[in-house]
Amino acid sequence: MRTPTSVLLVVLITLLATAPVLAWEPTKPIEFIVPAGTGGGADQMARLIAGIADKHKLSPRPLIVVNKAGGAGAEGFLHVKGKKGDVHTIVITLSNLFTTPLHTGVPFSWRDLTPIARMALDEFILWVNAETPYKTAKEYLAAVKEKSGAMKMGGTGSAQEDQILTIMLEQAQGVKFTYVPFKGGGEVCVNLVGKHVDSTVNNPIECVSQWKANRVRPLAVFDTERISVAEWKSIPTVKEALGSDLHYLMLRGIFGAPDMPKDAVDWYVGFLKKIADTPEWKKYMEDGALKPAFASGADYVKWVEENEKLHRELMAKGGLLKQ
Repeated sequence: MRTPTSVLLVVLITLLATAPVLAWEPTKPIEFIVPAGTGGGADQMARLIAGIADKHKLSPRPLIVVNKAGGAGAEGFLHVKGKKGDVHTIVITLSNLFTTPLHTGVPFSWRDLTPIARMALDEFILWVNAETPYKTAKEYLAAVKEKSGAMKMGGTGSAQEDQILTIMLEQAQGVKFTYVPFKGGGEVCVNLVGKHVDSTVNNPIECVSQWKANRVRPLAVFDTERISVAEWKSIPTVKEALGSDLHYLMLRGIFGAPDMPKDAVDWYVGFLKKIADTPEWKKYMEDGALKPAFASGADYVKWVEENEKLHRELMAKGGLLKQ
């Protein structure tokens, strides 16, 4: 006897309906864009994520880190913006996600990308060369005030987080720096060690190796409370050191290309959660004094919206918005 065609179709449809749906996963190398120079906090974090993924086999395809620092990160953001629907392109973001378009007017907004996850929040510290006589922030700011404009503050980029903090410090303390921009945080700290600048407002991770080598000295942290881990606990807040309540935390987050499908976003969120659970990541967070702050979905979007508004206000106060 021959089985009627209609019966065969019903059996086939039933089998297809009950078959497990395979979740999306990468099918080729993932382009991991860093909109900043090599050696800085964003670059270090991206390369750590790629290394952890490879070590623990957390991705079926490797993450290839690509630095695109031009235009204060605009080169990197516009590159990702042009990859609409691409499931194999992600970007690590720092606060130039907000500052670069607000200052330059470049045709880019975080809304052009697909929010995936916030990995951490990063601190800023006021550093000086260890060979200088300044043991406290008060001593250093007194010298800055006396030399009015002659002291150089090194930072990453123009009209970025570092310059915002420099202006905040100037306005609160009635001092004046000559701000010197560099391409990345690693380069900034190297120039402080080489005495090409008098101070910097680097992230902890960007200067920690130089601090442990006794080449730089931390004077104050821009937070509402002291950093709570390891030797970082000894560094006073700016409010403790100078009486000015100046605080700022920087985004360390991940976005995808525009219109990334939900199944791909879900894979990346799960992947990044696994990264955050590894001992290597936890050690990195403590060594670099980063604040664990994993968030995704609506919570991440809400935080980004609020911080875009905050940066607009800070930059308006500092005269850094594009006119």
